[in-house]
Amino acid sequence: MSKGPGLFSNFGKKAKDLLTRDYLSDHKLSVSTYSESGVALTTSTVKKGGYSSGDVAAQYKYNNISTEVKVDTESNISATFTVAEIVPSSKTIATVKFPNYESGKLEFQYFHPHASLTAAVGLNQSPPLDLSVTLGTPTFALGAEAGYETTLGKLTKYTAGITVTKPESCASIILGDKGDTIKASYIHYLDQLKRSAAVGEITRKFSTNENTFTVGGSYSYLPECLHFMKLNNHGILGAVLQHELIGKSVMTLSSEFETKALDKTPRFGVALALKP
Repeated sequence: MSKGPGLFSNFGKKAKDLLTRDYLSDHKLSVSTYSESGVALTTSTVKKGGYSSGDVAAQYKYNNISTEVKVDTESNISATFTVAEIVPSSKTIATVKFPNYESGKLEFQYFHPHASLTAAVGLNQSPPLDLSVTLGTPTFALGAEAGYETTLGKLTKYTAGITVTKPESCASIILGDKGDTIKASYIHYLDQLKRSAAVGEITRKFSTNENTFTVGGSYSYLPECLHFMKLNNHGILGAVLQHELIGKSVMTLSSEFETKALDKTPRFGVALALKP
């Protein structure tokens, strides 16, 4: 793939991941194994409240083709097929689900040194259409996306954004929700490995005149330990401790509580990912 501005879906993603990805409110255990033939098998169980669920996923990659099949405890089956370079500098992704087969999707991605394009269509009788375009360079890019519902005959979403990326930082501004929400985010890395970082994100919703400002970061004082913390203007404080165990196994402990309502029960989450 060419080194261009990337996909529009990546605008603000680094800041968003640091503020949301590892903050858990459930209990999760996953075990991964790898066969000599190249098949990766992952078994996961999740307990949230009094409800438990699980799934088994198998991944296989051969040359420029990769396949993933997942089956969960509710008898849902999903399969994702990814083929690179059908057209030079492109990627084609097909997703099929059963029994909810109408939620399947076919997506085409094209990468150019100064642009990227994504087109997706639902695999049903009245397929929704999604299109995104990004123009620029790996350092500076402009982008937009739109969704069209063929059944209703109208646009269901349109979003525009701008991003500036440097080796040590990334800033993004996104106007979304049909122009009702604007979000600005900034992340700055504090070391060359990008394990320690500071992040800030502000969101304004015009229809409700509501502002949300969140600051956070990550810090690594030992190679096997990583800490995350965040706080927003509504008084919600979150903290995460991530510890690498034997091999590539990782244990994650997460907690979140409201500093303005200390009588409420804090939320706790635990995740253990076992890998060889």
